[in-house]
Amino acid sequence: MKTVAVIGLGKFGFYIAKSLSRLNISVIAVDNDEQKVQEISEYIDNAFVIDSTNKHALEEVGIYNLETVIVSIGENIEASILTVMALKDLNNKNVIAKAITSIHGEILSKIGAFKVIYPEKIAGRILVKQLIENITVEEIDVSNSIKMLKLVANESCIFKTIEEIESIHKHLKLVSYKTNGHWSIDIDPAYRIKKDDLLVFLGESKHIQEFYKEIC
Repeated sequence: MKTVAVIGLGKFGFYIAKSLSRLNISVIAVDNDEQKVQEISEYIDNAFVIDSTNKHALEEVGIYNLETVIVSIGENIEASILTVMALKDLNNKNVIAKAITSIHGEILSKIGAFKVIYPEKIAGRILVKQLIENITVEEIDVSNSIKMLKLVANESCIFKTIEEIESIHKHLKLVSYKTNGHWSIDIDPAYRIKKDDLLVFLGESKHIQEFYKEIC
């Protein structure tokens, strides 16, 4: 059975470890937070509280000579870098590391990370994919205070230009629209909304909610 190690059990690492545990894969999950390790222990037998920057600690729990190790350490960039260095010293082949910034990612690549991932960018791509599915009305949280709203143009929008809609709803921004089967993010303020166009608005949650109640 293939063994994969997941280091760092924040939201991203926890999700990865839990998902892998459902496959025919042996998972070793580690974090320096005892509570997080206890939580993942419901799904994974091999979960340990260790300092992942310590080579000896990694070796003791079996994280050496592995084909794949995923490093999902959060904001502690120093710990992330030291962990990748320790993993390479222990002859782990494919070290996949989460990066917070592009500079962080460049450093991880230079010290031997096989692949660098940016979960926030991945989440953004998933968000865009969700937005272009044919759903009549959908609200998506971008953050605690920002939402996106996707809807099919109705009587309150059709025959108005984008400029007119944004002048009425000053706190919202139309960021994309689909007409005749084609999406556009190059917004033409003079474009006049047609029946059955799909519209995507961005704005603060309270303004999105107000707009939603007004048009639906």
